[in-house]
Amino acid sequence: MIYQVGLRELSILTRNRIYVSCMVIFPLMVMVFFTSLMEDGLPTEMPVGVVDLDNTSTSRSLVQRLDAFQMSRVVAHYPSVTDARRAIQRNEIYAFFYIPKGTTSDLLASRQPKVSFYYSYTTLASGALLMKDLKTISTLGSAAVGQATMRAKGFTDAQIQTFLQPIKIDLHQIANPWTSYNSYLSTMLVPGLMMLFIFLISAYSLGTELKFGTSRDWLEKADNRINVALIGKFLPQTLIWLALVYGYEYYVFYVLQFPHLGSPWMLVLLGLMQVLAAQGFGIFCFGLMPSLRMSMSVCSLWAVLSLSMVGSAFPVMGMDGALQALSWLFPLRHYYMVYQISVFNGFPLLEAWFHFAALAAFTLLPWLVVRKIKNAMLTYVYIP
Repeated sequence: MIYQVGLRELSILTRNRIYVSCMVIFPLMVMVFFTSLMEDGLPTEMPVGVVDLDNTSTSRSLVQRLDAFQMSRVVAHYPSVTDARRAIQRNEIYAFFYIPKGTTSDLLASRQPKVSFYYSYTTLASGALLMKDLKTISTLGSAAVGQATMRAKGFTDAQIQTFLQPIKIDLHQIANPWTSYNSYLSTMLVPGLMMLFIFLISAYSLGTELKFGTSRDWLEKADNRINVALIGKFLPQTLIWLALVYGYEYYVFYVLQFPHLGSPWMLVLLGLMQVLAAQGFGIFCFGLMPSLRMSMSVCSLWAVLSLSMVGSAFPVMGMDGALQALSWLFPLRHYYMVYQISVFNGFPLLEAWFHFAALAAFTLLPWLVVRKIKNAMLTYVYIP
């Protein structure tokens, strides 16, 4: 019976263009789009302006060093701070470096001159990265003058290094030493959007049985056993989703070489739980509200909220207490935590057992509403 229902579902999948689009074309587009959008790992050559009222060899050297940084590119010199500020407002530059007149002479006379850098935080990534470059170049400028002064006084290089940097920093960026936004964001955005498609298709495939009046035929092929009907209906979809998910994992972890410390079997298990949990949630939404429009609306809302509640952009521990509790109701949150713990950092699954159990609970949610789904298929009348 499962075989007959599965053949029926395959026939539906091949005839309806929505399935082909949402199960193959759009997911592949999402994978290619996000992984190629951040291909360099970090944004580079971001436009920066300069207001150099000092115009000395020292100030010009600072500007040249700023332009040499990977993430900054000096695109314009402005005669005043007002002109540079207007350029930021017109989105021509993301930041500018202001060197007032007399900076070099004050620096050589140890009068502690003040330079300024202005950056836009409208775009958080560019603002944070350019602030780091501008701060670095300011530090390097003062260090260069201090080094020349101490050399003139007869200090050795070791003494100069100790004076300029009393504490030496030994920096370790665990698991993502390249600070790659691609490795950090694509591994959340792509699975999140994949879950969105799975949510919608799961609810849509049940809702269309009511819409097109084929629900009784579906149940008859399963001998009116709703459990068999659901397994037969979603088994072909599960295999297609798994092929896409495993293809994505192979692409990002073995072709693009995204960092991962977990075993290949951990990736296989996580991909399986991702698909099953998302399907379970989509079926559950339809079971709660046996309406094509309402169930798909709830699935869309939940998937979009998942991207904010997952904790990658803003940590969940920094959210309000009510939102922290709400985050447990999103499958993507648990997927992301298992990925972070067991794949990205390579800890055993035991360290993430609670999140893994939550994914298993989402997988089992349909069993709470199977009777309601069967009743809807037999008695409900579709209302547009």
